[in-house]
Formats: sequence, C-alpha cells, structure tokens
Amino acid sequence: MIQLTEITRIFHMGDQAVHALNEINLSIKSGEYVSIMGPSGSGKSTLLNIIGLLDKPDSGHYELDGKIVTDLSETEQAQIRREKIGFVFQTFHLVPRLTAAENIELPLILSGLAPKERHTRVNEALLAFELQDRAQHRPSELSGGQRQRVAIARATIMRPTAILADEPTGNLDHQIGAEVMTLLENHHKTGTTLIVVTHDRELGARAHRQIAMRDGKIMIDQANDTI
Repeated sequence: MIQLTEITRIFHMGDQAVHALNEINLSIKSGEYVSIMGPSGSGKSTLLNIIGLLDKPDSGHYELDGKIVTDLSETEQAQIRREKIGFVFQTFHLVPRLTAAENIELPLILSGLAPKERHTRVNEALLAFELQDRAQHRPSELSGGQRQRVAIARATIMRPTAILADEPTGNLDHQIGAEVMTLLENHHKTGTTLIVVTHDRELGARAHRQIAMRDGKIMIDQANDTI
C-alpha cells in the first residue's frame, strides 16, 4: 500500500540545512498496525506528514496503492487524502464554532455526499463512539477524551484505507488515552491500516510492527513478537 523510496526532506533554518528525513526507504502493507517512535526532532512527524500528503519530500518517490503520488498537484493530493487517509492529531484540530456532529460531518460535506447519506453516517458514528448526548455540544463544552473521540469519528467517517495518528494520546491522561487507543485499534481490526507516531514506548509497544527513528533515519524496524 505505502512504498517510500529514498525520501529526503530538508528544512532551512537561516543558513543551516536540517535533514528531517534522510533517504528513507519504507514499505507498509495494507492492514498493518505500525508505530513510529523516537525523540523530538527524530523525523517521525515529518515522516507521517509525507505519508499523509500534508508535506512533499525534496527528493525520492512515494507510491500509494500502486500510484506515484509524489509529483501530483495539490488538488490531486487533496482528493487522495479525502478518499484514502484519516488523520488524528494530539491537539484534536476540531472547528470551535461547529458542534460535535457538525465536526464529524465536515469531511462528508467537502466530499459532496448527499445530505441523507451524511445524516445516516453521522448518526452511526455518534452511536459507535458513544457521543449521542454530546452531538450538539461545541468542542469547548467537551472533555479531552470526548474531543478526541469526535476527532477519530471525523477521521473515520469517510471510511479511509489508512488512519494516521500523531501523538493521539498526548493531551490525555493514561486511562482516557488507553480508551482512545482501543478505539483506534478496534477500527484497525476492520482492515484499516493504522500508523501511530509516538514518543511513548508503552504506547508504541501495542503495535504489531515498531519503527524507531533518530536524526531523520530509521534505526530499527521490527515485528512485535509479543503480540
């Protein structure tokens, strides 16, 4: 599903060039559950942004579902993101003025789905994520765990083939974080590819495959034999 070949990403800070990613080669099969770990500045979030088509590499090739996507236009990449990729972020990225239900519905509106189908899917998501009684509440009226459930519902409402989660429990306490991870893992069990970026070793150890990064390079890529 995901094939990265010699991916390099360089950021310029003044007269200094920082190699966020240094000739990364990575293959992730459809339906895998992968954690990407490493300290701050290791390149893990940059790698996730490349995979999610939120950023472009300076060199190398990215193939997604058999199609080279590196050189596509922004419009073409945006369409692929809508159809194939769901994002979950540490800071939720909910629209403050929209209710929980409206936040969940937003990708469906952007995709042009008919109102009747949108209504059905949103109600199903509210039920699945136990948000029925919070549907008309805005993000400021929700707890951190509820906001992240809304974010996951929004990320999965388009039925993507891959979910990319960047520190999804970073703003949550341990118990609520574990519940959020269970929601993501349950969705993975339906066949969705799940890629989680984290600096938390305990969280990363839940994945079936673990990748460790440092200084823009993959240092370790191994299967989790304990699962």
